[in-house]
Amino acid sequence: MKRLALALPVALTREVSLRTFGIEQSRRIIRRRDWGELAAKATIVTLFSMMALRLANDFAATGHATGLLLVASEALVVVLTMFRRSAGIVDRSTRARVLTMFATFGPPLVRPAVAVAPLAMEAVTILISAVGLMIVILGKLSLGRSFGLTPANRGIVCSGVYRFVRHPIYLGYLVSHVGFLLANPTAWNVSVLLAADLALVIRARVEEETLARDTAYLHYMQRVRFRLVPGVF
Repeated sequence: MKRLALALPVALTREVSLRTFGIEQSRRIIRRRDWGELAAKATIVTLFSMMALRLANDFAATGHATGLLLVASEALVVVLTMFRRSAGIVDRSTRARVLTMFATFGPPLVRPAVAVAPLAMEAVTILISAVGLMIVILGKLSLGRSFGLTPANRGIVCSGVYRFVRHPIYLGYLVSHVGFLLANPTAWNVSVLLAADLALVIRARVEEETLARDTAYLHYMQRVRFRLVPGVF
């Protein structure tokens, strides 16, 4: 009985210590994630600001407005990233992080073409870019605060333009990038946007792996079959 009486306080002490250790570990992980989130937001704002300045200077010098539509599209990324909803399930794998890095940080690196002639008239490139921007705006209005960078479940959205394809915002990006490349067809811009868009398409598949853990998304996938282009992909 004496041994039991001595062992009981020791066991309770160990349990309390382990529980305290677990709480501290959780707090450290949350703090690391908060710093990582802050760093990602700061990087996005910095790259976007640099891109906006480059394209604004180009517009002031040449009057070419196609680049400004890309600025408007990327501005939505910055705004919605600042006010996004917390996620229930997040894919923190290396694969997801690399795809997110290429898809997100690639477009702000584009540069206006100075010595290269455009491949189409500006009226055409503006029209294409405007269509892409409109798709992006409609997609982000439908998504609202469920928008995010890394693959995550921030709430299943199946209304608005999400009734037609599962990733309308990505479709809008692709269309806008085509318009920008026609107006600024340099090797640098082609390389940057091809890498970013390839990562974007692959990330769409990775996102669905995360979202498919939710039965509501599985039902949504059955109703909306195509990821980006109705009847094609």
